[in-house]
Amino acid sequence: MSASNIRRAAALAVTGALAVAAFAGLGPVSSTASSHREAPLTSAEPQIDATDLYAFVPESAPNKVALVGSWIPFEEPAGGPNFYLWAERTNYDINIDNDGDAIADVKYRWRFKTHHRNPDSFIYNNGQVTSLDDENLLIYQTYDLRRIRNGNTRLLLNDAPVVPSRVGDASMPGYNADLFDAGVRSAGNGRSSWVGQSDDPFFLDLRVFDLLYGGDFSEAGDDTLDGFNVNTMVLQVPKSQLRGPDDGVIGVWTTASRRSVRIQGSDGSLEWRGPLVQVSRLGMPLVNEVVVPIGFKDYFNGSDPRGDAAYLPKVNDPELAHLISAVYGDLFPEVPDTNTSKDGVQRSDLVKVFLTGLPGLNRPTQVRKAEMLRLNMDIAPCTMDCSTLGAVGMDNAGFPNGRRLTDDVIDIALRVVMGVLIPGHDTDADGLADGVGENDVAFQATFPYVAYPHSGSNPDPH
Repeated sequence: MSASNIRRAAALAVTGALAVAAFAGLGPVSSTASSHREAPLTSAEPQIDATDLYAFVPESAPNKVALVGSWIPFEEPAGGPNFYLWAERTNYDINIDNDGDAIADVKYRWRFKTHHRNPDSFIYNNGQVTSLDDENLLIYQTYDLRRIRNGNTRLLLNDAPVVPSRVGDASMPGYNADLFDAGVRSAGNGRSSWVGQSDDPFFLDLRVFDLLYGGDFSEAGDDTLDGFNVNTMVLQVPKSQLRGPDDGVIGVWTTASRRSVRIQGSDGSLEWRGPLVQVSRLGMPLVNEVVVPIGFKDYFNGSDPRGDAAYLPKVNDPELAHLISAVYGDLFPEVPDTNTSKDGVQRSDLVKVFLTGLPGLNRPTQVRKAEMLRLNMDIAPCTMDCSTLGAVGMDNAGFPNGRRLTDDVIDIALRVVMGVLIPGHDTDADGLADGVGENDVAFQATFPYVAYPHSGSNPDPH
C-alpha cells in the first residue's frame, strides 16, 4: 500500500469513533472528552471511569510497547481534603487480543488497597511528604499487578506504592523526583510499571458540543482539560510477551469489574457481594461518547468486543456529517458519500476500518469485527518529521495505529468526518481543527511518559 493510500485509509478509523454519531443522536451531552464522563453510571462514579487509553512503541524503548490507561476525569489539583484514590475491590484490566478473535489472550490486572496511618485524622498529610513511605502521608495506596495468560495467573508486583495526589508545594516540595519518579517499579522480565496521578494527557476544546464550536468556529482554541489531572497506570512490556501466532498486531482495551451488589450500612460501612460484573470499557477514543446512545452507554461499558458487529449498520450514515453540513452549509453544502449508487449516505469504508483495522497498517491476519485500539508493533516508532495527525499525516507510528500521547485525534476526526480522505472531497475540510494542537504541558521522553500532575498550590491551574 502506498504512503498516500495508508494515509487515506488510516484516518478513517477516527471517523469510526466520531463520525458514527448517527448511533448516538445529538441530544444534550454532559461535558466529555475522549471517554470522560461518557455514561450515566461512570459519570456518577469517577473511580471506574476510564478516560483514555494509549498504546504505542516508544522511541526510547523500540523493542517494547507502552500501555497507558487513565481514570477519574477532571481531577481538580486542589480538590482536597479527600484527594483521588483508586477504587478498592475492583479489577482494573488492560486486555490484549493478539490473534484477532476479539478475546483477550493476555490481561494485566491491577488491584488497589487503601491504608490509613491515622484513622482519627481527616487530612491527607500532616507534614511535608518527601518519600513514598513518609509517615506524614496519612492516606496512601498500594497495588498488586497480575498477568493472566492461557488461564494462568502470575503475580508481578505485590504492594507496590501508588504515587499520591499532588496536594501542593508546601506539602510535597520535591514531588517530581521524590514521589513521581520514585514510583517506577520493575515488574520482572523487562517489564516496568508506574501508577499514580498525572496531568490529563488528552487535549481538545470541548465546546464542540455547543453547535460545533459556536456555529462559526468562534469557540475554538482553548484546551478544556488544561490544568486537570487524572489517575494513570503505565505498563511497559517487551513486544515478545505480547506477540500472537500470526503477526505483530495487538488489540487493546481497558475494563473495570467489581462485585454486583453494594450494601451500604447506616454506620457508613460498605460491603460488596455477588459475582464480578464489568462496569467500564474503553478502546478507541470517543466511541462511547458519540457512537453509543444514552440508553445503551452503561450496556456498552459492560459488553464484550465479540458482540461489536451489531454496531455495523450504524456507521454507514454518520449523523455528525449532517450536523456539520447543517451548521456550516456555506462551507459544506453536501454530506460526504462513498457510494452514491446506493440509497442514502454510505460510508462502507468506515465500517471496515472501525471494526477490523486497516489493511497494510494495523489489521490482523485473521480478524473478527470488534472495537478496540489496534497497534502494529512491527512499525518502528517515529524519530523525525513526526506528525500529531498520526497516519493521516503520513506518520504510520501514530493513531489509528495505536495511539501516542501526542496524537491529535480531534483534528483528525473533524477533517475525516467531512470526507478529507474521499477522492474529490471538499478541500475546505483539509484545515478543520479545534485550535488545540498539543497538550498544555510537555510529555516525558522516557518511562512513564505522562507529564507531571498539576500542583494544588496553583491558584488558577486552568
